[in-house]
Amino acid sequence: MTSSRRLSTVILPIRRWHDGGRPLWVRAEELGFHAAYTYDHLAWRTFRDGPWFGAVPTLTAAAAATERLRLGTLVTSPNFRHPVTLAKDLITLDDVSDGRITLGIGAGGNGFDATTLRGSGEEPWTPRERADHFDEFVPLLDRLLREPSVTQEGPFYAANEARNIPGCVQRPRLPFAVAATGPRGLGLAARYGQGWVTTGDPKLFGTGSPEESVAAIRGQIARLGAACEETGRDVTELDKILLTGFTPGRPLQSFDAFVDFAGTHFDLGFTEIVVHWPVPDSDFAQDQDVFERIATEALSQLS
Repeated sequence: MTSSRRLSTVILPIRRWHDGGRPLWVRAEELGFHAAYTYDHLAWRTFRDGPWFGAVPTLTAAAAATERLRLGTLVTSPNFRHPVTLAKDLITLDDVSDGRITLGIGAGGNGFDATTLRGSGEEPWTPRERADHFDEFVPLLDRLLREPSVTQEGPFYAANEARNIPGCVQRPRLPFAVAATGPRGLGLAARYGQGWVTTGDPKLFGTGSPEESVAAIRGQIARLGAACEETGRDVTELDKILLTGFTPGRPLQSFDAFVDFAGTHFDLGFTEIVVHWPVPDSDFAQDQDVFERIATEALSQLS
């Protein structure tokens, strides 16, 4: 992963592959996006009662349908994943794509992922418990993707002679883009990440201003820098990825609005801005022509 200015997209896994799904991934490559990601959830928000497909099979199909486009998750979490089985899936996916996979990974939240696998009366993990699992999950996954055989037992996860041969196409392993804003997650990003992901400050989405959002994100980047300094790492080694759609304002309402938004955030130090593929009649509804113009022309306005 390199430091530059890039545009990528998120394609929600809501369409049957042979009934509108495949063409979106092909079109994302044609438009010149750096990467196309998908969400890794069991169900998500207002889409819960409609079609929602698995991230790993979707990305496998997308890898077969494209040639150059990077692919990945934004983001995978320990809420319903185990590092041993996830590692096997990722190595296979990296092989099928010939080394085009980025793993976006985070601690997870309070949504359906946190409750679907819980028994009656069983409470979902607290924020502290999610952070505790994440602290163990990421280092173990790192080992599993680097080493041919791993044995490790911790408070939450065990691997008993877990074999992962031949390993990733990308060496020493496929890149991690760690989603984090708190100190423990930022520490993991500094130690294990090739990239860092943020959606901004969620407290500002409904009532904050764009200016407040920029200030909050600037603070997040500063804390990432401090975490890197603490681990002896240069923060410029990490890609900085902004997933849009969760900050105040409507940067995708017009081409000019997006160029202004992107310029401001690239100047903060982001190397990649990710926009949602339009979904009619949803929070991600957008004019397709404006979206495609953003994909093909916006970066040239910022050079």
